[in-house]
Amino acid sequence: MIILTTLLFIVCAYLFGGLNGAILLCRLKGWPDPRLQGSKNPGATNMLRLHHAQAASAVLIFDLLKGTLPVYLAYFLDYQPVTIGFIGIATCLGHIFPPYFQFKGGKAVATGLGTLLPLGMDMTGLLVLTWLLTIAISGYASLAAIVTAIAAPFFVEYIKPEYTTPVIMLSALILLRHISNIRRLLMGKEKKIVNWKQ
Repeated sequence: MIILTTLLFIVCAYLFGGLNGAILLCRLKGWPDPRLQGSKNPGATNMLRLHHAQAASAVLIFDLLKGTLPVYLAYFLDYQPVTIGFIGIATCLGHIFPPYFQFKGGKAVATGLGTLLPLGMDMTGLLVLTWLLTIAISGYASLAAIVTAIAAPFFVEYIKPEYTTPVIMLSALILLRHISNIRRLLMGKEKKIVNWKQ
């Protein structure tokens, strides 16, 4: 019974993760599908490029909460750390492969960060600081996501080591979604979200 309930929770987390904030907002506003415009990634960064800061902020908050709520609920229900990790990963997989939108979703950066927020304010602060510093130094949102994903397992090992294995899995998933960005960064073809030279 416990196994069945856990599997049901994981499936529900996946379905919840499939609610993509950028796509839903664009449909609500009558805007073009963000998967066909700009970077073609339905996330906050592309919404900032295509529309405005308010739209990007709304998507960011939505996707953060989407990652946080299932993990908080699992923590409240006293699931084991590894199970909570799988619930967080399922939520991110829902964002990446949304069943409601032809399984074509985003890269799960904000959703992934949302799944880590329940680990505490120290973890949250380190992740946000890493992301902001990388953006400030490089101007690349994709590089900020990559660096933060690499740093996350080291942070969690220091703060709550029982969650290290799930966070490594989550970081690997986010890095795999950024392979094309890594290639463009290496070739010098990646677009900056902030250009300090302008």
